[in-house]
Amino acid sequence: MDDPFGTAELRSAVLSAWADSPTRFREDANAEEDLRLGGYADAWFVELAQNAADAARAAGVPGRVRVDLRDGELAVANTGAPLDAAGAAAVASLRASAKRDDPGSVGRFGVGFAAVLAVTDAPRVVSTGGGVAFSAARTAAEVAAIPGPAEELARRDGPPVLRLAWPTDERPPEGYDTEVRLPLRPGTDPAALLAEARDGAADLLLALPDLAEIAVGEQVVTREDGPGPGEVTIAGRRWSLARATGQIDDAAARAEAVEQRERREWSVCWALPLTADGEPDRLGPDVLHAPTATGERLSLPARLIATVPLEPDRRRMRTGPATDVVLAGAAAAYLQLVRAVAPQARIALAPEPGFPSSELDGRLRELLVAVLRGAAWLPAVTGTELAPGRAERLDVPALDGPAAALPGLLAEAGFDRLLAPLPPGTDPAVPSELGVHRMPLAELVQRLLGVDERPPGWWRSLYAALEPLADVVPGALDELRALPVPLADGRRAAGPATVLVPPPDGGVEPVAALGLPGLHIAHPEAVHPLLERLGASPADAGALLEHPALTDAVERSVDDAEAGLDVRPLAEAVLGLVAATGSAPPALAALALPDDEGRPARADELMLPDAAVRPLLADDAPLDVLDAGFAARVPRTALLAVGVVDGFTVLVDEEPVAPDHDLDDEERWWDSLEAPPTRLVAVRDLDLVADDAWPAALTLLAGDRDTRAALTAPGAYTGWWLARHARLGGRRPSHWRLPSATDLAPLYDPPPGDGVPDEDVLAAIGVRADLRVPDTRTAADLLARLGDPDRTPDVALAAEAYAELAEAVADGRADPDDLELPERVRALDGSVADVDVAVVLDHPWLAAVLPAGELAVGGDPAALAELLDLPLASDVVDAEVEGQGREVRWAELADVVVACHTLATPVPDGRLTLHDELWVRLRRPGSGRHRVPAWRDGSGRWHASDPVHALLGTIAEEIDQEIDRGHSGG
Repeated sequence: MDDPFGTAELRSAVLSAWADSPTRFREDANAEEDLRLGGYADAWFVELAQNAADAARAAGVPGRVRVDLRDGELAVANTGAPLDAAGAAAVASLRASAKRDDPGSVGRFGVGFAAVLAVTDAPRVVSTGGGVAFSAARTAAEVAAIPGPAEELARRDGPPVLRLAWPTDERPPEGYDTEVRLPLRPGTDPAALLAEARDGAADLLLALPDLAEIAVGEQVVTREDGPGPGEVTIAGRRWSLARATGQIDDAAARAEAVEQRERREWSVCWALPLTADGEPDRLGPDVLHAPTATGERLSLPARLIATVPLEPDRRRMRTGPATDVVLAGAAAAYLQLVRAVAPQARIALAPEPGFPSSELDGRLRELLVAVLRGAAWLPAVTGTELAPGRAERLDVPALDGPAAALPGLLAEAGFDRLLAPLPPGTDPAVPSELGVHRMPLAELVQRLLGVDERPPGWWRSLYAALEPLADVVPGALDELRALPVPLADGRRAAGPATVLVPPPDGGVEPVAALGLPGLHIAHPEAVHPLLERLGASPADAGALLEHPALTDAVERSVDDAEAGLDVRPLAEAVLGLVAATGSAPPALAALALPDDEGRPARADELMLPDAAVRPLLADDAPLDVLDAGFAARVPRTALLAVGVVDGFTVLVDEEPVAPDHDLDDEERWWDSLEAPPTRLVAVRDLDLVADDAWPAALTLLAGDRDTRAALTAPGAYTGWWLARHARLGGRRPSHWRLPSATDLAPLYDPPPGDGVPDEDVLAAIGVRADLRVPDTRTAADLLARLGDPDRTPDVALAAEAYAELAEAVADGRADPDDLELPERVRALDGSVADVDVAVVLDHPWLAAVLPAGELAVGGDPAALAELLDLPLASDVVDAEVEGQGREVRWAELADVVVACHTLATPVPDGRLTLHDELWVRLRRPGSGRHRVPAWRDGSGRWHASDPVHALLGTIAEEIDQEIDRGHSGG
C-alpha cells in the first residue's frame, strides 16, 4: 500500500521516543485522555466543521459538509483542500497545528481532531491525495512490544490513539475532497450523533463563513447571502451581520502563546437574528463563539463571533492585551450592527441593565454602553440621529391613540433632541443606562413655556395628545396645570386656571381682543376639553361681565378716555356682552361712553337722545345726552342695562348693609325705619326731575312694571322720597287728597290737572286718603286748614281732624313745640273762632252753658288743649245747680235702661238727682241762669231733667278715664 504521507517514519519516530522515554508515552496518553474527556468531549462535529471551513478557505471554494451513517460508521465529508503531508503529521502530533502560519484558519492548537475520540477509537481521514488511519488496537499492539510503555498501557483503559498513523487507500465520496470516517464505539447512539449534527448545523454555518452547506442525512442546511445588505439567511432564518478586522500590536502579541504570536489578525462578527419582516429578534442567553461555541456566557441581543484568544480547551477566554484589542473592536463593530437596523428598532439592541452572565459579559456590556453613548444612532423625532448623551425622552407610558402625535408636535416646536417613541415593551432603564435624559411631564410643561411662534391649532393638537396622559400618569393633572395657553389677543397664559374658554359659537372676540391685564381668553382655535379639566372656566358673557379685569377697566375707563386713550373698543365689547346676556352688573355703570359733544362720561350719567325722562329733568340735572351716532350702533337694551337713562332706573340690592347706594336723602330714609331693610328696591335719579314735570314723571313711573312696584312697595324708599320731594301743582303730595276721598273735600282738594296717575300711585306718594297726621309738618298744615275761614268742614269732620291731631301729639308723631300756634280754630258750630275766646270742650254737659262758636272738640281734650294752647272748658266754667230735685236709681229710669241696652253698655250703679227743669247759675265766664238737660256738680253728683243726657255724660267720663289710663300706661 502506498504511504504518500510517510506515516511509517512518523510511527517509527513516536515509537522510538516512547521506547527511549516511557514517561513520554505516559505524557502523551494523559494529554490525549484530557482532551477526550475534557475540553473536546462534546465537540466532535464542531471541530470537523472547523477543519472543513479551513479546507474550503484554503481552496477558495464554498465549503460543503455531509454527514452520513454507513455500515456502523459515521462519515463526515467536506469539500476544499485535500489532506496533505503537513496535515497528516499535524493530526498525528500533539498540539502542533499545521495552520500556525495561516492567519485565516480556525484551527490553532492542533488538538481539535482529538474531539473524534469521544465517538471512535479508530478514526480515518481519507482524501483525494491519500489517507491516514488511526487505531487503538493497532497502537496497543505496537506498544505491547515496548517494555516500559507496555507496563503503563496495562494500567490504562487504552493507548493514545492519535499518535500512530497508518496509510489507507480509501477515497472520499464523489463530489467531496475529504471524508473523516468514525467507526462508533460500542454503546454509542448513532441517531443521537446525527441529531447533534443537525441541531448544530445552522450555528456552524453562521460561525464559519467559509461553509455554505451542511447536509446531515436527508436534511440540507444552507447559508445564503441576503436578502438585505449585510444579511445572511441560514435554514430560513435571517441574520444581520456586522464585521470588523484588525491587527494586534507587538506588545499584545508578545503576551500570547508562541503558537499564536504570528497570528496578528483579529476579526469579529456580530450576528443579529431578524424576524421575517426584518425586525430585530433579540437573542436569548448565548455564549461567545470563537468562532464556534465556547463556555463564555453572554446576555447580549446579538451573537458575538470573534477571534478572542482562548484557553487550549477552547472553552474559556484568555485575558490579556490581545483580548482587550478584540473586545474593543467588537464594541466598535456593534455600532455598525445597530445602525444597520431600522432606526425605530435600534433601542432593542442596547444591553439591558442587570447582572452580567459572566466576566466577559460584564466587560462587553461596559464597552458597548460606552460606544453607544458617544455615537449618534438613536432616531430623533425630527428624523436625525442622536447620541444618547445628547438625547432626551418623554418619561411617559407608551404613546398610542391621540397621544402618538405628541412627539411630532414637539419636534415642530423645536424639541430636536427628543427621541422618537420607544418600541412597546422597551425597558425604560435601557435609555437611562445609555445616558438619555429623562424628561418628566413637569419639565416638558416648563419648557413649553418657552415655545414661540406656534399657531393656536398646534396648541390644540398638543392638548389632544396630552389628554390621554392625564388618565394614566399619576399626578399628571397637577403637572399639566402649568401648561401655557395661547390667548385670543396674541398673549399666552401660564396655566389654564386663569384662562376663560370661549363658547363654540363665539361672541367674546371683541373683549378678548382688548388684551386686558388679568383677562385671559383662550384663542378659539386652541380650545380643547383638557383646558377645562385643568381649571379653565367657560367664558360666557355673564362671567366676563363680572371678571375683575373687565370691571377694573370699566372703572378707570373715564379717566383713560380723558387721558387720551381710545376706550370705544372697550365700550363696544362690553355692550356686546350685555346685549347677549340682557343684564349687567352694577359696576358697569362706570363704563365710559361719549356724550353728544364727544366727551367721555359714565354710562349712568348719560341719557338716550330720545330718553323718556329727558323732557322731565331739571335744567341743572347732571345728565348729558349720549352721542346719537353711538346710540344708533348699540342695542338699546344694552345701553339701558349699563345705566344709560331712558325712563327711570330701579336699583336693587338683595342684601343691603348701609345707606351707601348714592340715593338722594337715603340716610334720612334709612334712619326713619324701625329696622334696616332686608332688601332694597329703589328708583334712582328722582331728584333730577323738574318741579313742574312731576305729573308726567309720576305717569312714567306708574307705566313701568318695575318702577311702579318700587314706588308702591310699603315703607320703601321711592314712595317715602316722593312723598317729601315730588310736587303736584307746586305742592307736596300730602297737600292733596285722592279724587275718591270726597269726605275730605271741605279740607283738601284733589291734585290739579288731567295728567296725574291713578290713585294707587297717588296714595303711595302721600296724597291723602284720610286725615292721618304722620308728622309735625302735616299737623301744621291741617291746623291751618281747620282755621281757614274759606273752608267749610262740618262739625264731624272738624272733630275728626282735631282728634287725629290730638292723637298725633299723644303718640309723639307731632311735636307741639315745633308748631306755630293757630290764631283761629274751627268751632263746634262750624264757624272759625279766635283763639282768644276759644276753649276746648272736655265735658259734653258744659256745652250747654258756653257758645258753640267758641268750643273746639275732638279726641283727647287735654292733648287738644295742649296742641292748640287753649284752656279746657272745665277750667273756665264755674256754675252751681239750682233746686233740690229728687234722687232716683239709674236702673229705675226706663229711658236709661233702654239707652244702655241700645248702646250695649251696663246700666250705671248708684243714683242721680232728677229735676223737672234743671237750671244752673253760671258764675264764670260771665253770669246768669242756664237751663240745661244734665249737669255734674262739683261733688261728682249727676243732675238731670233728661236722664239720657246724663247717661251720655257718664259714658264720656269713662272714655276720658280710659284715655288717661292709656296715656299714663303708654
